[in-house]
Amino acid sequence: MDTESTHSGYSYHSSRSGRSNRHGDRSRERHKASSKDSVRSERSVIINPPDSPSQESPVHNGEPLPGEPSPAAEHGDDAQDDNWGETTTAVTGTSELSISQEDVVGLGKEIQDRTQGFRRFLPLAVGLCVGLLVVATPLVFLLLPVVMWPDRLQACGAACEGLFLSISFKLLILLVAIWALFLRQGRAGLPRVCVYRAFLTTLTLLLTMSYWLFYGVRILDAQDEDYHGIVQFAVSLVDSQLFVHYLAVVLLELRHLQPCYSVCVMRSTDGETRHYSIGQLSVQKAALSILEFYYRDFSLHNPALLSASKHRAAKHLAGLKVYNVDAPGSTAGAQPSNGNQSRAMVTAAGKRKDSAHSELYYEEADYERRVRKRRARLVVAVEEAFTHVRRMKKEDERATPSDIMDVREAALAIFPSMARSLQKYLRTTRRQHCHSMESIQKHLAFCLINNMSPKAFLEAYLAPGPTLQYGPERWMADQWTLVSEASVTGGIKEGTEFLLKCLDFSLAVTIKSIPYIRLTEEYIDPKSHKFILLLQSETSV
Repeated sequence: MDTESTHSGYSYHSSRSGRSNRHGDRSRERHKASSKDSVRSERSVIINPPDSPSQESPVHNGEPLPGEPSPAAEHGDDAQDDNWGETTTAVTGTSELSISQEDVVGLGKEIQDRTQGFRRFLPLAVGLCVGLLVVATPLVFLLLPVVMWPDRLQACGAACEGLFLSISFKLLILLVAIWALFLRQGRAGLPRVCVYRAFLTTLTLLLTMSYWLFYGVRILDAQDEDYHGIVQFAVSLVDSQLFVHYLAVVLLELRHLQPCYSVCVMRSTDGETRHYSIGQLSVQKAALSILEFYYRDFSLHNPALLSASKHRAAKHLAGLKVYNVDAPGSTAGAQPSNGNQSRAMVTAAGKRKDSAHSELYYEEADYERRVRKRRARLVVAVEEAFTHVRRMKKEDERATPSDIMDVREAALAIFPSMARSLQKYLRTTRRQHCHSMESIQKHLAFCLINNMSPKAFLEAYLAPGPTLQYGPERWMADQWTLVSEASVTGGIKEGTEFLLKCLDFSLAVTIKSIPYIRLTEEYIDPKSHKFILLLQSETSV
């Protein structure tokens, strides 16, 4: 309803006098404006004390609050205004408890960060709890009979001591194996639970609970006196846990090592493509492996390089002008001339479209010429700076220790001589946002400390490197989204396709199975390679 306010407050009913119609018109205009502004503004709530006196009954969204007398009950049904929906006025205000939209967004982001942290450390906590249960259960099996009925136990002598030694080393090996395989921080946060990890955790808990059930029924209730049998029971539990860990190594670490599929990864913006070989993995695990390959092999995504083609397309569209020759203000005599002018403009636009490839050719040629020019100036400036550093280094060898300049101070001293050329080159290649002055100085000091050549210093700037070469602010590691029609927990197969979306681009992934290769052998007799060379004693002159 456009006649009701979206804010809560007090409402008053006007009487059926002659001024109610004028008041209704003003309230409708006021509420239309407030309904439009309420989408952008914050919602305000007015809270009144229970014992605060009021002349009229409070109304919430046009309806009386529970427990309060309504105007209809006070004045009767005849006193009810026929146009009550148009004459209802809501008095709103701003409360100290109002929450702005920015506060709501910040609260949602804080909750999301806490949820991501919880999901990040949840597998580690579950693995720690399961590992402690696995290691502690055999020890508890051995200690409970000694604590509860020590006088009735039968001594087993050297046999039990040998079993104690065996179970000690097995538990130590199992503890190290659990730490190496399960108690490590995850590399990434996956959208779903890993099926194999959930299966192994369930199997481990089921095995431990089964042993506990058997131990409680056959040993604790009966208070078995054969301590040698109890020790063998604990040893069998440790052996079973070792076999479960071996199964975990096979499923989690060895199964996917053999290549089975060829993966084609294409970036949506510039079409850069890479091909990789992976094994039997789920969709989410394959996406994680592909992202690791992406950060290692793909060059840094640079949106500034794509602005040239967009500017060219916008320039071409701006050259097209359309004239309305049938406009109401145009005269009959002017229409033929306007029509001829419009046809001439369309013809000129068509010719410009035909010459677009020439414009592109000359633009690329001019861009390459400017890049070569800036690159030559940069190379000369860097070589001169490094030559100056080597000369100063030879002079420092003859100087006193107090006058020797530190390598970092030398880097700061020679950086201004190459800063202008490097800045112009990075602006020409549209990569100035990828390198900060602090990172350049740090890289220069690293090259001087390790006695690198000028070419080694320039290699990081002359060609775009992989994403991991730059700072963490360029990685966008927490902004990936997996889009897949197939279940992300299911295994990949022939023809599987999914998308890895980021802010400015996406990675299209296509799975192809490696074909079955059949090799045949062809035997070649070694004697078939023998031949005879006949030399004549007389030769022609």
